[in-house]
Amino acid sequence: MLLGLTVATVLGAVPASANPAMLFDVNSGAVIEHQEAFKRWHPASLTKLMTAYTAFRAVKAGELALNSPIKISKKAAAFPPAKMGYKPGSVLTLDNALKIIMVKSANDVAAAIGENVGGTPEAFAARMNAEAQRLGMVGSHWVNANGLHDPEQYTTARDLAILVRAIRLEYPEYAAYFNIEGIIAGKAKLKNFNPLVGRFPGTDGMKTGFVCESGFNLIATATRDGRTLAAIVLGADSPDNRAEEAAKMLQTGFVRNGASVSVTGLAPYGDNRDVATSMREEVCSPKAKHAASDGPAPTEAGAAPDKVSIIPEMTRQRNWVTVSLGGATGPMPKALGGRDIVIETGVPLPTWRPDRPAPAGAAPVAGKVQARS
Repeated sequence: MLLGLTVATVLGAVPASANPAMLFDVNSGAVIEHQEAFKRWHPASLTKLMTAYTAFRAVKAGELALNSPIKISKKAAAFPPAKMGYKPGSVLTLDNALKIIMVKSANDVAAAIGENVGGTPEAFAARMNAEAQRLGMVGSHWVNANGLHDPEQYTTARDLAILVRAIRLEYPEYAAYFNIEGIIAGKAKLKNFNPLVGRFPGTDGMKTGFVCESGFNLIATATRDGRTLAAIVLGADSPDNRAEEAAKMLQTGFVRNGASVSVTGLAPYGDNRDVATSMREEVCSPKAKHAASDGPAPTEAGAAPDKVSIIPEMTRQRNWVTVSLGGATGPMPKALGGRDIVIETGVPLPTWRPDRPAPAGAAPVAGKVQARS
């Protein structure tokens, strides 16, 4: 069962009322389960996966490096929470900025990535759309880098599956950005909004998302015995329900094989699939079962959590990654002039946690930072 509704296998039909969901093999692209895979949906902070991918492409093209400066503008600083609250003029590395948006889902930092990599927010959105079209994400349209609601920002479960595969297969060296259990920023310790990370066996990413119009979204990946699966859940009515549904999908997926149809070969289907659904009444109205809010301080944590039965509690110390301002000794992004600069030197870059060679601009591992959550 997905979201309490009948699951469509790759050979079956889906109920018209089902929320989008998809389970697939990341490496082969084989689809295991899907429902409403082509239905237009507001991505919320799943947008930050597209932001990260666009930034990766810019790094690969030599436009900037992981230790390049990301400067917080007045416009970026003014976005509503979730946010880091950095003052306008603050500078951090792209490396730290990516870690922050994947764990804290900070809207101010994501907007700053867009402004610095693209030159302007509009130029970065155009790059996001160009990358999406190149990948074959034909049901998506991007307006901003942080996922705050815009009626013209939408995607589909099928398109998100294409994006997940592009990130994982094209940029395996960046996989650890999506599997950070928590960050330490000054005195604050911020846990990943995704409760599967560090708890559900094999989980290695990726991202949560919430605005009232989207409901609670989650993409989760896990690897067991050399096989990597990804579950996409869009429009759940609580943060725990999205996590539990994703965990159930992954759990059953590891004992099943995908059918012959691939993510890219799945034929479009569904009624009214070009009309984006709004979940505001279901998740943010007074009558909602798990009433959430995107009022003055929207949060992906949402309502008070219920017990998530399939995801075990963490019984060890959480692995923390330290982030900070400063350390931006790399070249200025070419979109902003491309000058080599040194900003706030003497501030060390945060360590790169996985046991693999660090990408250029990220500090090598010097020991994990651990503390009890």
